[in-house]
Amino acid sequence: MARDVTYSSYLDLDRILAAQHPVSGAHDEMLFIIVHQASELWLKLCLHELQSAREHIAADTLRPAFKMLARVARAQGQLIQSWDVLSTMTPHDYSTVRPYLGSSSGFQSAQYRLMEFLLGGRNPDMVTIHEATPDVAEALRAELARPSLYAEAIRLLARRGFTVPDEVLERDHGAPWEHSPAVEAAWAEIYREPSAHWDLYELAEKLVDLEYHFQRWRFGHLKTVERIIGFKRGTGGTPGVPYLEGVLKQAFFPELLSVRTAI
Repeated sequence: MARDVTYSSYLDLDRILAAQHPVSGAHDEMLFIIVHQASELWLKLCLHELQSAREHIAADTLRPAFKMLARVARAQGQLIQSWDVLSTMTPHDYSTVRPYLGSSSGFQSAQYRLMEFLLGGRNPDMVTIHEATPDVAEALRAELARPSLYAEAIRLLARRGFTVPDEVLERDHGAPWEHSPAVEAAWAEIYREPSAHWDLYELAEKLVDLEYHFQRWRFGHLKTVERIIGFKRGTGGTPGVPYLEGVLKQAFFPELLSVRTAI
C-alpha cells in the first residue's frame, strides 16, 4: 500500500495548492494569501508542540518538553520571517487588495488566540470575537479552563519545593496572569544557583525564548502594518498600529522578565 503513496498524495498538495482563491485580480493578492496561509500552518505546528510540552511539564518529564519548546522557537522564526516577505507589498499594492477583504482580519485568527491563551496571555473577552463559530469559541473556552503552560511551570516549582502561595496555585485559570513576588523569588533562587536546579533553569530559558520570539513576531507585525497602511484602522475594526503597540507591552511570563532585575 505504501508504494501507492506519492509526494503529492502524502502532503495532499492538490488541496493545499488549490486553496488560494484571489478575488481582486491584483498581482499581490497571491502573496497576501500565501503568507497568511503559511503562517496558520506554522501556528498549527506551534500549538501541536506546546500542548505536548505542557503535558510533559505537568508530568515533570522536562527533557522531551525542552525539544518541543526549542522547535516552537524555530517555528516562530519562520513566522517572523514571513513579515519580511509581506513587507515587499507597497501601500499601493495593498490598496488594490484591501477592498476585497471585507471585515476579515488577522485579529480573527483562532490559532493565534489559542496560542496566546496556551502560553498564559488570557483575556476571556477575546472569545467574543469567535462566537459566530461555535466550535472555535468552545475550544477557546476549554483552553481558558486549563492551566496555561506557564501555570504548569509554576505548579512544577511548587512540587519541587519552592514557595508558591496557594492563591497563585489556585488562581482562576481564565484570568490574566498577575505578577507574583513569591514566584519571582522562586525563579531568582533558580537563577542564582543554576547548577543546583539545572533542568528548571533550562525550562526558564526556554520560556524566555518563547516570549522573546513572540514579541519579535508582534514587533514585525507592527512595523509591517505601519509600513503598508500607516495609521489607518485595521480591516477588522481594530485601531491598527496603536493596538499593536499596546500588545507589545503584554508579557506572558512577567516574573521571568522582572527576575533579571532582581538577581
